[in-house]
Amino acid sequence: MSFARFLLLCLLAAALLPAQSVDLLPDESLKGWTRIPIPATDGLKPKLQWRVDSAQKTLICSGDGGHEWLRYDQVLGDYILEVDFRFTLKGDGARFNSGIGIRLSAWGELWTQAQTGPTGGFLFGVNLVDGALQRFNLSKEMKENRIKPAGEWNHYEIRAQGDKIALSVNGAVVNEVAGIALRKGYIGLEAEGYEVAFRNIKLQVLP
Repeated sequence: MSFARFLLLCLLAAALLPAQSVDLLPDESLKGWTRIPIPATDGLKPKLQWRVDSAQKTLICSGDGGHEWLRYDQVLGDYILEVDFRFTLKGDGARFNSGIGIRLSAWGELWTQAQTGPTGGFLFGVNLVDGALQRFNLSKEMKENRIKPAGEWNHYEIRAQGDKIALSVNGAVVNEVAGIALRKGYIGLEAEGYEVAFRNIKLQVLP
């Protein structure tokens, strides 16, 4: 076999391998991520509520620095995003709130969110749907509430591909939306007044 043929076969084999996941956990400086206030016109609050526990490989939001996204600073198209999250148990645990942003516009004017909280995981947002600006909430279309109680880790898998977004919670698809016109955007983690930790933030870019 000629070297050129061998090289070609190696390249073809590599192209057929599944894309590898990338770990998005930032270092302690949060390099590669930007705080974006919600709404953007409110401006950032001075308190930094995000920190990285390098030993535990965990990103922690204290929830006491205002409503905002921590936005990953790379525009993405089609991908699979996996994230574990856990709320810190305080009081009776009845009220917790956060979310994972999907295909956000640069300043969050357009957004789709995978809701996290005791009421269950579902998709909602304000985005271009079927070519028109729409507000949508798919909580009633959620197949089942698979969220574990506060204090326990939950696993989300979000597949954004073409005009479709699907959310899996702890191993099963619970919510899907189609017709999303915004095919590229940012991902983000939401601070909304409650302490929450994220780990195993894995991104697999799809061809």
